[in-house]
Parts: sequence; structure tokens; C-alpha cells
Amino acid sequence: MRVPDLTRRSWIQTAVTAVAGTVAAVAGAQDTNPRQRESFGHTTHAMGPVGRTDKSIFDPSAYLRAWNFSNLPASERSRFYRETRRPDGSLLREYELYAVDREIEIVPGVYFPAWTYNGQVPGPTIRATEGDRVRVNFTNQGSHPHSIHFHGWHPPEMDGSMPAQQVLPGERFVYEFDAEPYGLHLYHCHTAPLKRHIHKGLYGVFLVDPREARPAADELVMVMNGFDTNFDADNEVYAVNSIASFYMHEPVVVDVGRLVRIYLVNLTEFDPINSFHLHGMFFDVFRTGTRGMTEEHTDTLMLCQGERAILETRFRYPGDFMFHAHQSEFAELGWMGLFRARTAQS
Repeated sequence: MRVPDLTRRSWIQTAVTAVAGTVAAVAGAQDTNPRQRESFGHTTHAMGPVGRTDKSIFDPSAYLRAWNFSNLPASERSRFYRETRRPDGSLLREYELYAVDREIEIVPGVYFPAWTYNGQVPGPTIRATEGDRVRVNFTNQGSHPHSIHFHGWHPPEMDGSMPAQQVLPGERFVYEFDAEPYGLHLYHCHTAPLKRHIHKGLYGVFLVDPREARPAADELVMVMNGFDTNFDADNEVYAVNSIASFYMHEPVVVDVGRLVRIYLVNLTEFDPINSFHLHGMFFDVFRTGTRGMTEEHTDTLMLCQGERAILETRFRYPGDFMFHAHQSEFAELGWMGLFRARTAQS
């Protein structure tokens, strides 16, 4: 295990700064090293790590717009995802998911001993259309019993929540059900102790589109999560899509005037709520995504663990727009990023 013994308070004092595995004070890094000072960018708001994580292992930019393993080359994708047209026109969507223990880098030089689906946190996004058949071939390559519990409608034998439904290390189980109802859902391990299996990283997004497609949009998957690096049931690192402050240094690029649709899911353990705040903009909220009517028009949204919402907006002006948790402590501990809105000329 390569997780430093860092307390929540020490993370705040250092603004989650890590260089080659050593946490350094932000002020000191800015004063003594011009190259580090440049890396902070966006002046005093660039709370976050100096340097970069290894994107060959997990790339939060690719994760934003990937589902059904679309980020993989076609030859490799076919190992994990296949679809077959059924007589009624719907699809059989078949997935290969596996649980595996793996260290993940959550801050440059800081590694977390995760339990993962397919070696990443969050797990791969599964996407189907209402009425499709979903078949998930699950193999437990981890060191503990695991399962997959899907939110949505399914028979009780597919629930993955009962002790008898645990999949032991080295064993396999096939989850199969119709994708219903349409909306933004999630999947996660439901093995006791539940808080440990979720916090360690066994979760992902399960998106079911309505039969009549939503309007075309630039679609983004965002999972709010946190990491307890010293295992005291108190998170030291917060993020969206696992890597602290990643989108401060690599902003999410969007187009001015184009509809942007964010699939926002909260899977933060140990905190009763998490939140999303967007600067300079408002967005429409579709809680759980199971209805086509807007319920809120706001710039700040709070979600409990397991809650989710679809957010829709159009950026009016070019430039950088900050987004972050509106719990300031979470933002300072890594849950902060930027949208970079551009015009055709920019």
C-alpha cells in the first residue's frame, strides 16, 4: 500500500498538493519553483495537485464521454461489449465485467488500494435503451466476495444484495434483465460491509435512454466520489471522476450555444450529501432522469449517496466556468474543475 498517512486537516492545509508522492505546501511550491507555480494556473483558485496522474491507466477526460466501452479500439471493445438485434427491434447488450484489486492514482503520487470493476474507478458506464435486454457476465477476480446490484427494475434473483448472491473469488455469475425504467441509474457492489465495498471503488453508472431519444447534446458522465486515504471513515480526497482537481488542469471543453447534458451521480461514502455548483450559469434538473419535465432551474444541486440527476444547460459566453462542490472543504480537497466554453472562432 502506498497511501501516505494523511489526515483530513493536513489535506486542507496543503491544498491537496502532492509531488512524487510527497505532500508539499502550496505556498512553498509557488514561492520556490516557477514551473510549479505555472502549473497551478487559474490563479489562486487552482487548488489541486502539482503534476499529472498517469492517464494510460485511467483518463477522466475519456471517461466523460465513454459508455459501452466506446473508449477502446474496436478489436478490444468486442471482448467486453457485444450487441445483437432482437426480433422486436430492441438489442441484446452483453457485457464482460470483472472485479479486481488495483491501486489507483487519485492525486499525483498518491495511490489508493481500490477494489474495482474492470480495473477502474468508477467502473465502465453501461448504456442501454428502454426495453433492451442487458446481460452482464461477471467474474470475481478480487480477494473478497463481491456482487453487482443494479438500480432499476429486475427480478429478485438478479438483485445481487443477499448473502447467497455474493460471488466468491474465482467464481462467475450472469446478471440478465430488461433495461427499465428509463433514467439515470447506477450499479455497485452490495456485499457487506456495504460502505467498505462502495468506498473502495465498486460502483459505476447505468444509463437507460427512453425509447424516444432525448434531444441531441454533448453528453458528459460525472461521478462525485471521495477517498478515505487513512481509513478513519473520513475522506481526505474528493473528486469528480476520481482524480482530484483533474479538470482544473484539463478543462472540460464545450461549445457555446450547444446543449450540454450532464449525467451526475453521487457515490461519495462517509458524507451525507455532496453537491454540484456551476459558476456563471444555471441548469435544468431532471432528478433520476425518469421524467421529461424540468423540476428545477438552478446553479447548485445537492444529492445524497446514490442520488443522481440529469443536468442540461447551454453556455452563453466563451471562457472558463468553474464547477465544484459547494461544501468549500470538499472543493479544497480536490472537488473542483473548469468548463472551457468555446466558439467556432476560439
